[in-house]
Amino acid sequence: MAKVPAPLNATVDAIYRWREQTTPGGHREHLGASIIGYPCDRNLWLTFRWAETEKFEGRVLRLFDTGKREESRIYEELRGIGCDVFADDGGTQYRVSACGGHFGGSMDGVVSKLPEAPKTPHVLEAKTHGAKSFADLQKKGVEKAKPMHFTQMQTYMGLAGLDRALYFAVNKDTDEIYTERIELDKDAFAKIMERATRIIKATEPPLRLSDDPAYFECKWCKFHPQCHGEKAPEVNCRTCAHSTPLTDGDAGAWGCEKFGCGLPVENQRAGCSDHRFIPILLERLGKLEGMDGDLAIYTRADGKQFANGDPPDGFTSDEIRAVNGASMLVDRQVRELRDEFSGARIVETNVATAFDDLKDDIPW
Repeated sequence: MAKVPAPLNATVDAIYRWREQTTPGGHREHLGASIIGYPCDRNLWLTFRWAETEKFEGRVLRLFDTGKREESRIYEELRGIGCDVFADDGGTQYRVSACGGHFGGSMDGVVSKLPEAPKTPHVLEAKTHGAKSFADLQKKGVEKAKPMHFTQMQTYMGLAGLDRALYFAVNKDTDEIYTERIELDKDAFAKIMERATRIIKATEPPLRLSDDPAYFECKWCKFHPQCHGEKAPEVNCRTCAHSTPLTDGDAGAWGCEKFGCGLPVENQRAGCSDHRFIPILLERLGKLEGMDGDLAIYTRADGKQFANGDPPDGFTSDEIRAVNGASMLVDRQVRELRDEFSGARIVETNVATAFDDLKDDIPW
């Protein structure tokens, strides 16, 4: 019998998996200028607080890389027509920051000696577009067609002390180029800084953009399971009630009020066993009634209670993150199992559906 050949898309799948395995991930340390124009304050706050990691499939990661690779060609072309381009291809990354180092980003570069304005240095912002997006950009201009990109450039200009920016767009389908010079809008920059400062200093998430889970801006948001469902956020120092961003200095520092210490980034990512969720982040699971020692007591709409804290009386933050809704946190059987098996913890909610058949095999 002839051997069935491997599927023709095996190579493609392997490449996508390689992208997913080798592309650095994780949360950005600061609130980025590239997203400060996003319409939802709550989304920005949850992003800054590392409430959920956004995972991208290999194809999308490859698309991001395509945009990054285009930058070197843009630098080459601008230099080729006599411009001076100061960009990170020379080993220096041009970063700007504010709000104690908690807000900012990396510019694609600074360009001078443009034919239209040979004496004026410009923030350089390079973007790639599909044909439809590119046509919309040509018709409407950056401010109306790509308001987040416009806001990003206003941020860079204001923080870099420049009053002009060059938006350099490439049509990925035809290689057509579109450029637009943008002027600093001081009022717009002031509003951007007010918004960034307010979000960074907020101790609780802002209001939802909409209370309707089917609202178009909410429906595809990575935070939809938290804002409109009962999913708890990720467990790290930034979702913990004990941590605070420190806005003195420029290092983007964080402090822990429980232990009276600073929090290096690696510690922030790991969290600790004393993690207690910022209470409002669990509002869809229950209402905070108060503290009993180190236990944060929450009450469900049905009157049943659960606690965020050390077992056996409480559920760790990792356990609360693992459940698919708060019903497990007030379930009698779950509590009995945790009492019967010392050290037992909820690690996943769909592992054992018929416990009586599996209990002898589960490595408690």
